Amino acid sequence: MRNTALINDINIRTSLEPGDIGYITYLHGSINKREYGYGISFEAYVAEGLCEFYHYYQAGKGAVWICEHKNQIVGFLLLMHRAEAAQLRYFILEPEYRGIGLGTKLLELYFQFLHAHGYTASYLWTTHEQETAALLYRKFGFRLVDENFLQHLASR
Repeated sequence: MRNTALINDINIRTSLEPGDIGYITYLHGSINKREYGYGISFEAYVAEGLCEFYHYYQAGKGAVWICEHKNQIVGFLLLMHRAEAAQLRYFILEPEYRGIGLGTKLLELYFQFLHAHGYTASYLWTTHEQETAALLYRKFGFRLVDENFLQHLASR
């Protein structure tokens, strides 16, 4: 089913609420199973990372952007503080919400936070199946430095 929402119809909040960790884990598990055949180990990996973010969260160092439409989560992005840089993690959009500029908006918010909080570098891990996401990452200045490793240097 094609979504008729416009980007201005999407609310983007920046704090975790009860149910978010479980729902974001579910979203990754179900979408990545459907689109790429990923199994339960990937879903567990996402759950562990989200719990790590929650346990070590520090305001001004980490951030989340949770996209909602009609009180339903439809997208997500996380900035995880690492000693050496910021790590972009768990970027996902429900398929019906792709192509409306929401992914671009999330990455703009990510980089606004990154620069406002003094980060000089950012990196992410991805897989070869994530072709559309990789194109968007490259649009924002990430470059491939390893088979599953993209890096963005804020100074470009």
